Amino acid sequence: MNATADPGSVRLPPWLDEIWSRVGAARDSQRLAHAMIITGPQGVGKRELAEAFARSLLCRARDAEGYACGHCPDCLLLAAGSHPDLTRVGPEPGGKSREISVGTIRTFSEHESLTPSRADWKVALIDPADHLNPSAANALLKTLEEPSGQTLLCLIAEHSGQLPATIRSRCLQIKVPIPDESVALAWLSGRLPCPDMDPIIPLRLAHGAPLRALVEFDQDLFDQRRQRLEGFIDLALGRRDPVVEAAAWTAQGPAQMLDWLSGWVCDLLRLKAVPEAVKLINPDQREAFSQLAERIESAAGHRFLKRIMESRALADSNLNHSLMLEALAIDWFRLSQRIETRRY
Repeated sequence: MNATADPGSVRLPPWLDEIWSRVGAARDSQRLAHAMIITGPQGVGKRELAEAFARSLLCRARDAEGYACGHCPDCLLLAAGSHPDLTRVGPEPGGKSREISVGTIRTFSEHESLTPSRADWKVALIDPADHLNPSAANALLKTLEEPSGQTLLCLIAEHSGQLPATIRSRCLQIKVPIPDESVALAWLSGRLPCPDMDPIIPLRLAHGAPLRALVEFDQDLFDQRRQRLEGFIDLALGRRDPVVEAAAWTAQGPAQMLDWLSGWVCDLLRLKAVPEAVKLINPDQREAFSQLAERIESAAGHRFLKRIMESRALADSNLNHSLMLEALAIDWFRLSQRIETRRY
């Protein structure tokens, strides 16, 4: 689903219906907040929601469900990316830093002080808002404290807790949760490019986020996951050198590899605690992980998972990712050999 390609055809996925009704009612009754934070995990539709709502505010001929018509002059400007009353604020394109700088916010604030050019509202999409650096957040706070009349500031964030409390307290917070799995599976069915693939596997690998499952579905990536899983298991069985396997982890990319590792270890710990555990992130690996769970101690496994999570938080930093992954590979090798060693 592409929520930006054709505003006339946009319909949000079903798990967003209730939120869409609420924000639409606030818009229609003129009770709309001047600032909101739309927050939720990657791939649940928060950006699609923000985009659709911004278009609905600027369209003068909304349909019965409150969506932009897609055909009026304002919608045509939106489709062309040239509507004067829609502003997008984010990191500098092509910049080395993923932060939103104070200069960007100051430039935006100067523009924000103007009245709408042609629509009833001015809308600013600030994305990702959790990448505002401290100076930029302070500069934005001044705008939030003195909002213009018909202006909506829409902040989009996966980690709204990283925003200062002073900003969060001045915004209406809209949380987009992971949808019910049955709803997500029904929506995914028929949308995956590989019709033979059980949609529960990409959905679980995307941690229940359907849009992420759809975007990240790639047969090559699934093949790479299988190869890295083989290496992970071979490490536990003592059949592979951890330094050699760590090099393959680094080549895979730290963010992807750490995401896989956390899922594998979470499943192992679930099966260690409850061998009949129903819900696994990797349901296709139940048998292999059940056997592997016998090789680890629960307390040591939880400590290892904590190290993985700490490493995930540093995946975007300038740390030496190769050394970080190598340390994790060695830790996993030693951890999984511990019980085997005690048997002799």
